[in-house]
Amino acid sequence: MSMIHNADNRSFKPWSDKQVTRMAATAISRREAVQRTLLGAAGLVLGHHVNLRALAATPSPKARAKSVIQIWMWGGPSHLDTWDPKPEAGSDYCGPLDKPIATNVDGVRISELMPLLAKQADKYSIIRSMTHGVNGHETAAYMVQTARAQGGRDVFPSVGAVVSLFKGYQAGYKGLVPPYIVLTEPQGRFSEAGFMGARYKPFATGGDPRQTPFAVEGIVAQGITEQRQRGRRDLLHKLNTLEQALPNDPQLAASDQCEKQAYDLMLGDGGKVFDLAQEKDEVRERYGRTTFGQSCLVARRLVERGVPYITINYKGGWDTHKQNFQVMRQRLPEMDKAMSSLLQDLSEHGLLDNTIVWWSGEFGRTPKVLWEAPWNGGRGHHGQVFSAVVAGGGFKGGHVVGTSDAKGQEVKERPVYPCDLVGSMYELLGIDPEAKLPHPQGLTIRAVPSATDGVTMGGKLKEIV
Repeated sequence: MSMIHNADNRSFKPWSDKQVTRMAATAISRREAVQRTLLGAAGLVLGHHVNLRALAATPSPKARAKSVIQIWMWGGPSHLDTWDPKPEAGSDYCGPLDKPIATNVDGVRISELMPLLAKQADKYSIIRSMTHGVNGHETAAYMVQTARAQGGRDVFPSVGAVVSLFKGYQAGYKGLVPPYIVLTEPQGRFSEAGFMGARYKPFATGGDPRQTPFAVEGIVAQGITEQRQRGRRDLLHKLNTLEQALPNDPQLAASDQCEKQAYDLMLGDGGKVFDLAQEKDEVRERYGRTTFGQSCLVARRLVERGVPYITINYKGGWDTHKQNFQVMRQRLPEMDKAMSSLLQDLSEHGLLDNTIVWWSGEFGRTPKVLWEAPWNGGRGHHGQVFSAVVAGGGFKGGHVVGTSDAKGQEVKERPVYPCDLVGSMYELLGIDPEAKLPHPQGLTIRAVPSATDGVTMGGKLKEIV
């Protein structure tokens, strides 16, 4: 029984002037480079054709979500210091964070360092019984983000890659920005696209949205004006005698289309989605002038323009082997401000009903505090039980699913495995679990694994879907 508290390819970088001049001698190699790097951004399939109609399956009648914002807490934040506080366990477990606060949902308490999120608990649900039992960063991250166990012949695609297939390319997504965006650095510990190939890798923006302009890799160049970019493009075409000599060549035509879409991204409406100068100062301040805060604001802008999947890769500070509580006091207020603003903003813009917000790391932290040197109040890796949060897109708010034991060491009720959560998100996105993923050898691979695939599962989240 579950415990439920119910409340009523990289884009190419801008060329230097010298590189533009050299283009006359190396037109084919440059064009091929642009072609390869823009497979994801431009949405062209050159050399890897997939019959997307053959992959389609009947969507779930519960389908409501159009986009996902994944808040990826790389390193694994402590569940006891965030969503599952245990003050009754004593100081050896809760440490100095022993005063959890009430939320606007009766009976639900969260960390004292998240007062703004406490006021919005009716918008999200907390899963306090996530589990997979893996304590290695890479393996645990792979399991949480693919819903598959590591090992075997295939490297499976992440949730973002699967969503970019079914809600992006297959659904006829026509946005100038790619259907799978990472703010700001790639996750790097596994191949997000897996066997599906480079087309389904995310476009990692690079840069820092705190800065003006936000120097998105290959789209916005620091210190280079739009006029200068257009001048470079004109010079490139004047020097490109090969294109003039072979005006009807199909490969050059395809490459020209890649280039056109790239410049549309750089100089047209596509690049404007990343321009936070278009937002009011008070909105930017509300999110917080931090990389994470401004990334959350960019994510809202991307959802407004129909981008199906956005990952905010919140790196740094969550792998708290040492001085856990000092890090929590620094990081959690920043996260609280930005995430609460994101939920509020999505709601005010009428976007929360069709946008899933998914907060999770790859695991939690050991409940018993390591007070001795060299840890000095640190916590280790803990995959036996940890917390995740979901909001919007059809997920009910104001609930708690599952429980951990009195000290947060093991699942007490209703274990939830990565496959359960991912399968529930796919259901709300209208992705049929029986739908087939494009495999290079033509193997039949379901979007959602089943027990016959050797995946442990406890069942979809019917409590909140």
